[in-house]
Amino acid sequence: MTMIIRGGTVVNADRAFRADVMTFGDKIVAVGENLEAPHSARVIDAHGQYVMPGGIDTHTHMNLPFMGTVTQDDFFTGTAAGLAGGTTTIMDFVIPSPQQSLLEAFHTWRGWAQKAAGDYTFHVAVTWWDDSVREEMGILVRDHGVNSFKHFMAYKNAIMADDETLVNSFRRALELGAIPTVHAENGELVFQLQQDLLRRGLTGPSSHPLSRPPAVEAEAANRAITIAGVLNTPLYIVHVSCAESLEAIARARANGQRVYGEALAGHLVIDDSVYRSADPEFAAGHVMSPPFRSKHHQAALWHGLQAGNLHTTATDHCTFCAAQKAAGKDDFTKIPNGCGGVEERMAVVWDAGVNTGRLTPSEFVRVTSANAAQIFNMYPRKGVIAVGSDADIVVWDPEGTRTISAKTQHAKGGFNVFEGRTVRGIPSTTMAAGKVVFDRGVLMAEEGAGRYVERPAFVPVSAKS
Repeated sequence: MTMIIRGGTVVNADRAFRADVMTFGDKIVAVGENLEAPHSARVIDAHGQYVMPGGIDTHTHMNLPFMGTVTQDDFFTGTAAGLAGGTTTIMDFVIPSPQQSLLEAFHTWRGWAQKAAGDYTFHVAVTWWDDSVREEMGILVRDHGVNSFKHFMAYKNAIMADDETLVNSFRRALELGAIPTVHAENGELVFQLQQDLLRRGLTGPSSHPLSRPPAVEAEAANRAITIAGVLNTPLYIVHVSCAESLEAIARARANGQRVYGEALAGHLVIDDSVYRSADPEFAAGHVMSPPFRSKHHQAALWHGLQAGNLHTTATDHCTFCAAQKAAGKDDFTKIPNGCGGVEERMAVVWDAGVNTGRLTPSEFVRVTSANAAQIFNMYPRKGVIAVGSDADIVVWDPEGTRTISAKTQHAKGGFNVFEGRTVRGIPSTTMAAGKVVFDRGVLMAEEGAGRYVERPAFVPVSAKS
């Protein structure tokens, strides 16, 4: 079916311009003023609105088994919520257990994702190392379109990767034309600080940020950057939350390293006062890692986005209900780590970024879709309004408002870290693969309509496979 979006202002990462956008099937087929369309074409009126590439959330966890439980959102409910917020592609994580085959875990996640309503792709975590992991990394890149590998520097006695694993995996990624990514926190320090707090009887959720201060993140970020620098591999650091980590990234980039940083929407607007709430259920609802930081760090993250040292915005969408969070009511280390946000990211970043003058509309597109598509080799299929690109499009009403609430969200879990925040600038229509999936408050997501996105390797340094 032919669709035409008329009268809007197209916003790409490089420029904004007045144009109609026509789609046929799942592709954009024309961009220009006063386009002629078949009489049978469906017309979407975008006058007074922006027409932007659908958002790419570089960091989600749907259907994740974690800390003895499983997230509330599966791949259908999570991607459907994303579509309602203008996000048309998610990058989720395959996380093998220690000693588990990477390929076995990958196929498990692919099975879970069959019900996705929006497009999806995977980072694959390296949680242990031997020759079989090395071989399977090659198979994932060559046969399954995986070009990024995740390394958790935290979660001791679970999925933490030690330095030997980091070095071996980074080197292998470089050979394959893939990019290593890291969760940067010093897992040993976190563990020791947690034990110290518990011994002192400080068992509530207010202890969570005390066990993960900025210094433990900064140390791990610096270590990962140093390893990448020695091996001459690029590096992507997920959920950068503090000024010290940002400084490490900026310093490395100034020295010519290819280091990329990701900021979470929550870290940009929520501060650590949430952990001091008199309501332990409210405080536990905000437990995620790294934790929310002080306003000083929020300001630094915005500066990082503005200066180009942070490149993407994400959510780390990982939803747990109050009953699941209550597993840690007597021991904060047992609170399942995770918060939602896939539905809210775009509007929160627009409201706190564009409406305040911190970001231009084109910079907004850069940090919500275009950079992600380029860093992870999905561009120009994703991340741009252009002929030949996927018809993943959000028509954005800059004057539309929404008051965020768990009562009206599409995501599961019954809690929203942005509760009560009124945002100005929301999607009026979302198209995914050429179909209207959200229109003026009505969600029309279809289970199983999402497609797996293969991401080709970059030019490898070595021909080894």
